[in-house]
Amino acid sequence: MISYPSLVLFFCICIPNPSQTKIYFRRTPDAPTKELLQHFSVNDGKLLNRQKRGWMWNQFFLLEEYTGLEYQYVGKLHSDQDKGDKNLKYILSGDGAGTLFVIDENTGDIHATRRIDREEKAYYTLRAQAVNRRTGRPVEPESEFVIKIHDINDNEPTFLEDIYTASVPEMSDVGTFVVQVTAADADDPSYGNSAKVIYSILQGQPYFSVEPETGIIRTALPNMNRENKEHYQVVILAKDMGGQMGGLSGTTTVNITLTDVNDNPPRFTQNLYHLSVSEASPVGSTVGHIKAVDADFGKNAEVEYRITDGDEMGIFDIVTEKSTQDGVITVRKRLDYESKRLYTLKMEAVNTHIDPHFYYLGPFKDTATVKISIEDADEPPMFSRPSYMFKVHEDIEVGTIIGTVMARDPDMNSSPIRFSLDRHTDLDRIFNIHSGNGSIYTAKPLDREISQWHNLTVIATEINNPKQSTGATVFILILDVNDNAPEFAMVYDTFVCENARPGQLIQTISAVDKDEPPGGQKFFFSLASVNPNFTVQDNEDNTARILTRRNGFSRHEINTYLLPVVISDNDYPIQSSTGTLTIKVCTCDVQGNMQTCNAEALLLPAGLSTGALIAILLCIIILLLIVVLFAALKRQSKKEPLVLSKEDIRDNIVSYNDEGGGEEDTQAFDIGTLRNPGAMEDKKHRRDIIPESLLLPRRTASVPDNTDVRDFINQRLKEHDNDPTAPPYDSLATYAYEGNDSIAGSLSSLESSTTEGDQNYEYLKEWGPRFNKLAEMYGSGESDKES
Repeated sequence: MISYPSLVLFFCICIPNPSQTKIYFRRTPDAPTKELLQHFSVNDGKLLNRQKRGWMWNQFFLLEEYTGLEYQYVGKLHSDQDKGDKNLKYILSGDGAGTLFVIDENTGDIHATRRIDREEKAYYTLRAQAVNRRTGRPVEPESEFVIKIHDINDNEPTFLEDIYTASVPEMSDVGTFVVQVTAADADDPSYGNSAKVIYSILQGQPYFSVEPETGIIRTALPNMNRENKEHYQVVILAKDMGGQMGGLSGTTTVNITLTDVNDNPPRFTQNLYHLSVSEASPVGSTVGHIKAVDADFGKNAEVEYRITDGDEMGIFDIVTEKSTQDGVITVRKRLDYESKRLYTLKMEAVNTHIDPHFYYLGPFKDTATVKISIEDADEPPMFSRPSYMFKVHEDIEVGTIIGTVMARDPDMNSSPIRFSLDRHTDLDRIFNIHSGNGSIYTAKPLDREISQWHNLTVIATEINNPKQSTGATVFILILDVNDNAPEFAMVYDTFVCENARPGQLIQTISAVDKDEPPGGQKFFFSLASVNPNFTVQDNEDNTARILTRRNGFSRHEINTYLLPVVISDNDYPIQSSTGTLTIKVCTCDVQGNMQTCNAEALLLPAGLSTGALIAILLCIIILLLIVVLFAALKRQSKKEPLVLSKEDIRDNIVSYNDEGGGEEDTQAFDIGTLRNPGAMEDKKHRRDIIPESLLLPRRTASVPDNTDVRDFINQRLKEHDNDPTAPPYDSLATYAYEGNDSIAGSLSSLESSTTEGDQNYEYLKEWGPRFNKLAEMYGSGESDKES
């Protein structure tokens, strides 16, 4: 079994007497770098003692998947206050404490109770603390450390998908990209080669290959033809440890399909086709089907058919049926057995999507011959034209002939024709037709404004065989005549201000006309009679302006005026109409905006403007702020002053943000200086307090080169205890020495277990009244010890 070195946590703790006041530093969660000095008074708060943090390692390492029978050893926690008398108890809390990790409360040994899987959790954060077994009180602040799990190769590579599906075009070049497979290894990629995966191909050669590092699958064989084999199954192996012997592996299956490309031309199933069709077949009817087969698939098998010869008159047409790719021959023009009885057509089938890369496999077309025989039939009547169009003015009299249609029987034994109208196309029965000669005439008056176009269907029927009939469309356009007078374009809501001046515009009017003269509409505006109050001015653009003629109007005298306006057009015959404008007299502001049009005199109530309201609101807010401020000042004046007199001395808590940063913190100390104290020429200023002018630097005695660091620390301790100029500040002095239990006592200049009787604090009274309280506290403390 491989053993790993354990890292020991050391806590330097100074506790002079359990009955005295305890002071320790506690790390707060809101400010990780700030330490608060807290104190608890036990004996009336007469003694102030200090407790400081010890040096600590903050990280352990543990191997995952431990298979031993005993608990796996993690590390050891130890406190400087642990004298081996079992007065201290170690407590562990945090991730897995008490279940996954247990601590011996007497020795501080930490063990893992079961196997740990790094893939489940890579590290655990725990907190340790030493407490007094008898009182249950902590003898040091709680410290946090991390247990990091070291990885082993216990996970095989796993592909992201169990089965991959990919495709590649047939006839692809060697090395064409197909798909990339990816396998993930849950082991730690930063630790050895446990997560380094190499890919290889187990099945699918020689058609495909895989890149070992990337897992990219490429084609390995040229000219793979889909028509020969379409589907391939490839098995890929992913092995960790860089593919070396002993590595774990996983496999996946890749189903690869060759997609089609247009590398095959169409081929007719036969070279000659025989078809027949009746001459009575209507235009668009099907004559027959031909087929060309293409070995390709999808759009690459789509075929377009053409008639290349034998149909100079365009009697037939051929289209492709999308679902079957058959060529459907249809009748494009009317057939006539009496004119031609046999057609010989040359057909061509061509691929619609040709890939330029495969031109060398062409040509991608084929030809065949189609013979079509025309069969005789009793044909219906035939109109001289497929459709007719007639124009007529809307003012013609009823019974006027507007046009004539013509039809005949194409058969050799011609039959007389009878004409009729399809009444579904003339529901209002506006037109009629002469059954013998096909003349169409009006049966009711016409009105272009109601309907400008009429679409009629005329039916020609053989008298000898009424089942034979044919229809033709007749379009009738109704031409316009000037039979409608212009009128106002809209209903106008017109008003005039009481303070209006002569020539002031009060309304712009326009007109519309249902007629549509060829030269466009032109309207003229005028008054029906001379009006003393208003006049109309024609703008000559089919609009006019209504202007005032006098100065001032009074709604108390007349509140409404009626103004007749004559509107006429310029077509023949001229049409005109008279429209009346209703003009109300209203009160307006200086900008001419209407305020009221009531006939009664209205007195507007006096009100405040928006600016005045805002000013009043601001004044109210200012008064409220003054009242609130006055109340706050009055409440403040009732509070007692913080300092009643100069003799009132209170405890001050001073916080120092100084903590060792570990072995990598080269700014906190110089280990070379500790190892060689003689190299120190001048004592450096303390980093935890602000130097004052009254603190004079002092020279320290040099230590021999072979003096142990422990003796060096003891010597510095004596110098601090005997220094009368040391300030009364609590400070944290850190010495980077790790080894056996520290025998150094307190480093405080205020109290020491070795020289607690050598200090005389009477000189504090000479510093002024603010230090009298401090001198009394320490003086009374010494008297208590002597008693």
